[in-house]
Amino acid sequence: MIPKGRSFTSSQVSSPQADTSALLLLSINTSWNIANFRAGLVRAMVAHGFKVAAASPSDAHTTRLGEIGCRHIPLAIDNKGTNPLKDAILFLRYLGLMRREKPGVYLSWTIKPNIYGSLAAYILRIPVICNVSGLGTTFLHQGWLTRFVKLLYRIALSRSAVVFFQNREDLDLFVKSRLVRPEQGQLLPGSGIDLDHFALAPFRPRDADSGPVFILIARLLWDKGIYEYVEAARRIKAQMPRARFRLLGFLDVENRTAVPRQTVEHWEQEGIIEYLGETNDVRPHLADADCVVLPSYREGTPRSLLEAAAMARPLIATDVPGCRDVVEDGVNGLLCRAKDIDDLTDKMLLFTASSNEQRLEMGRQSRLKAERQFDERIVVDAYLAAIEQILARKGSS
Repeated sequence: MIPKGRSFTSSQVSSPQADTSALLLLSINTSWNIANFRAGLVRAMVAHGFKVAAASPSDAHTTRLGEIGCRHIPLAIDNKGTNPLKDAILFLRYLGLMRREKPGVYLSWTIKPNIYGSLAAYILRIPVICNVSGLGTTFLHQGWLTRFVKLLYRIALSRSAVVFFQNREDLDLFVKSRLVRPEQGQLLPGSGIDLDHFALAPFRPRDADSGPVFILIARLLWDKGIYEYVEAARRIKAQMPRARFRLLGFLDVENRTAVPRQTVEHWEQEGIIEYLGETNDVRPHLADADCVVLPSYREGTPRSLLEAAAMARPLIATDVPGCRDVVEDGVNGLLCRAKDIDDLTDKMLLFTASSNEQRLEMGRQSRLKAERQFDERIVVDAYLAAIEQILARKGSS
């Protein structure tokens, strides 16, 4: 069940009254996000007879949307910008495409689709389901921008039928800040994980003299704890030269906290880390790792940890919202303090000193936790129930 939140059940849904031919309009700040993290949800929507379209920027993953039954609507979104004129133009673009498409429900993820798409839907009386999948860089730093974003959220979310959150702390923060009403907020276990696709992977045998393989999988942003990871790797390699530290994820990200490419290249030249680039399939890299690390400053529910848990990998992450929902300290991994290189180094060294039996047990507990709490079907069922409730109410009004 959905932990600590009101769940939707089939008994609450008047399915015969719901218009399953309605268009569901999704919007996220990248097509990559939809193709990689929402494919199961899109397929379920299509299987239930809904027409599905996604408004997102065109990128190398756009063609994959058609393969899962989702029509793409190109929509330019300046992910890192704070230019009010560009944001006003984005709002007008949402308004225009919604007038043209006439969706039955608008579903959004990430800040700008949540705010500007919801505002456009509000004006056109289109029901909205938002997903606050994480608070992002803006909420990590106090200042005028954070206050402005909170004001926009308060206005944009005021008429949302449902606002999904991925951890209890984010939900409580939005309620306490009066950005959402308590009855609007619902909890989901992240984006969920396909437990068949991310199947349990046995540990690969290592040579007796080889060190452990650590990997961090994320967009390369400073807020993901990249600096702390690299500095911890530098210290550990001084003691264990054969230990390996890998980075996998997007460079050149449109974000104010993006790690410069030349910095990553310098780390590679030093021999501290191995940069693996980006991929559509992280499973081989997870299978080849002994431990997955994410020293992030704050998360919704981190996808990389969910995927690693499903594949039975021990985890090391910061004791912050989102990460602590996936990592149980001393059970399936270790928690460290955020922005603390010393503590992260200590926890990674503690893992290197663990026995094969201890690592196997941590991995086993990761898989059990993924099965128990993070099955993708929980997310899909909650979305379908919420959509059908909304459409049933529209049909009876």
